[in-house]
Amino acid sequence: MGNFRPISLSPHLPIFYNGVNFMSETIWRPFSTDFQWKDVDVLEYKNDEKSPFKDVTRQVLFEHPKLACQWRYFEVAAGGYSTLERHEHVHAVMILRGRGRCLVGEQVYDIDTHDLITVPPMTWHQFRATSDEPLGFLCLVNVERDRPILPNEEELAEMKKAGDVAKFLTE
Repeated sequence: MGNFRPISLSPHLPIFYNGVNFMSETIWRPFSTDFQWKDVDVLEYKNDEKSPFKDVTRQVLFEHPKLACQWRYFEVAAGGYSTLERHEHVHAVMILRGRGRCLVGEQVYDIDTHDLITVPPMTWHQFRATSDEPLGFLCLVNVERDRPILPNEEELAEMKKAGDVAKFLTE
């Protein structure tokens, strides 16, 4: 291995990179129980009364000035669902636990642990947990992103005419 030796740093020494002190942040946040992490707050999914959803929480796992993204964990309780919405930004989703269904555009997918879902820009989407277990997923998005758009009455009526989509929206 030559002259390679690992460097041992005291946990009290700051680590700087381009002027950012990384030791001023929590570097390690262990997984605790029930899909929560130490020092990560469990937040309301949304605090917007106009966005219909049922039994969803959100945790921001990573957000840093040197990253252009935010990594979040969402938990949809058994029988719950996220908001039906669309927006300009892309979502990259990985199911961590549970099963459910999701709508992406005009397709409905049965989803299970470790499945990957891409939500393209300006595509209607919604996640629903089964009635017997929570659905937990990681979601990667841009830090700077637009606000969600909800369907108007005409758009919702049109979606409710489309076979699998109609069935999904009325489950």
